[in-house]
Order: sequence, then C-alpha cells, then structure tokens
Amino acid sequence: MNKPSTARSGAPLAEDLARARATVNEIIVDKGEVIDLAFSALLAGGHLLIEDLPGVGKTTLAQALSLAVGGDWQRIQFTSDMLPADILGVSMFRREGEQFEFRPGPIFANVVLADEINRATPRTQSALLEAMAEGQVTVDGRTHELPRPFFVIATQNPLDLTGTYPLPDSQLDRFLLRTRIGYPSAAEERRLLTEPDRRNLLKDMEPSLDPNRVMELIGLAGELHVSEPVLDYIQALVAATRSHPAVKAGLSPRAALALIQTARAHALVMQQDFCLPDNVRTVFPALAGHRLQPVAESGMDGDAVAAEILESTPVP
Repeated sequence: MNKPSTARSGAPLAEDLARARATVNEIIVDKGEVIDLAFSALLAGGHLLIEDLPGVGKTTLAQALSLAVGGDWQRIQFTSDMLPADILGVSMFRREGEQFEFRPGPIFANVVLADEINRATPRTQSALLEAMAEGQVTVDGRTHELPRPFFVIATQNPLDLTGTYPLPDSQLDRFLLRTRIGYPSAAEERRLLTEPDRRNLLKDMEPSLDPNRVMELIGLAGELHVSEPVLDYIQALVAATRSHPAVKAGLSPRAALALIQTARAHALVMQQDFCLPDNVRTVFPALAGHRLQPVAESGMDGDAVAAEILESTPVP
C-alpha cells in the first residue's frame, strides 16, 4: 500500500488513523471491510446506516467507532413514541430574562448513534433530514449550527420485524453508505464465546483521534488525486445505473460526486496517495444499493442491481 506522504499529512496523523482502525478491529472481530467502510463514510463527510439482524454487533460497532474518533458523542434510542423535540431540542421560556432559551437535544454532538432508527415514526425520522444534509437544525424559526465534524451512525432492523417503519427515500439518501455486518466466521465466533464481552472492552477504549484531527483527515481525503481513467470508470458505473432495465431511476449527479469523495476517503483509510479502481469497486455497492429503485417486475433489489452493474462494467 502507498502511504500518505509526510509533506501532505504528517506521519502522526496517518498513524492516528491507523491506530483508530486497529482499535475498532479489536472490538469488532472479522469485519475489517465493514470497519473500513465506516471510516470511509466519516472521512467523506457523510453518514452511515448499518442494517442487519439484532445481535450481530451493529450498536457495538457504532459505539467503538464513536469512542475511537473522540469528541462529544450521544446515543439516541429510537422508539415509536419519540418526538422530534426529543432529538433536536426545545426552546424554553426563562422568566428571569423574559425570553426563550434554546436547550440543545442529543443531536448536538460530533458523533450521534441513532440506534434502531426505523422504530421511530416517519415524523421523527424526518427531524434528522436538515441536520444530516446541512449540519444544522431549525427550531422555532431559528437555525442552530451543529458541531464539526458531525457524523450520524444509524442502525436499522430488517423491515419484516415487528414495530418498524421503512425509511423514506429522502431519508435513505442522507446516508452516504449502507452496509451490513453479517455473522462472524466459526473461528471468530469462538473468540466471541471465549473472550471477554466486547461491551466490557468498550469501557477501556481510548480515543485515537479528536474532532480537529478528523477535520484534517476529511480535508486530506478531498485532496487525493483521481486519475482520468478512474473518473471514466466512475462515470461508466453511474451511466450503467441509469440505463439498467430493472431500475426506475439511476444515480443522480449528487450520488456520482459522493462516489468520488467516498472512493477518495477509502483510499486514505487504506493509506494510499491516490484513488484506484479498487477503491471505487469497494464502496460502490454500499453507496448505490439503497439509492437504486428497481421496478417491481424485475424481481431484483437495489443491492442485486448494484452487484450486477459492478460485475458487468469493465475495470480500467
């Protein structure tokens, strides 16, 4: 792997990122690719949706990543009776000053764990739209800036489980990447059975980064070189989504820009100086699967379409 040059990033910054990855890998065993995608979403300035069955480590991964990143973080357990004010905050009237004072909600943090987001009603889910898209919230006509960086890690249970509400397309689009964890291998599951509880290991985690370092890394990711052949490859993948017979509508120009930025971020996570087609191939399924809307008659879902496009598009 090509490592970032010290002239551009400084060895300590690259080492801190590598240490953060290693720390999370100690907590979440046998899921290195998922962890790399999580860091890629962070360094691309986006948000991450983890969708899987209960008990496979969704919340533990989100907590480990939050602790490794450092800064302020909050966990919001979504329930069906939760209201938007429970997330954003409220304006309270102060008799002393005879004026309203805004009291921030738990969303005012560098890393927000939105646990089981699809257990909340659509009204409450929509409270996150402005925050995730623009890094701010508006309450009673006043706009409040969120801290930087601002990173939402949401977990979601499969929709066939009782008490879940599907995320609307507009909400799904706010998540840069969607990924699944899946079951561990037999060897790694044996480790889980014989070693200390991973939740206990979280208590001893020390942050490897801080908000300022994360913002530096986000800036570095945006500067990584993308060659013309890689840009051609990205455009070919996006064009294939728009012409695929099983898709109602392909990826938008905004999604194409997100693909470039996420591939750059993945290259930085992998300690490369420039973006390669492999970086694009790695992040494409997680970026495209939840954005593609297949026609009902096709019998395919967005993930299947993304996989087919990835297989059929020539790699430079």
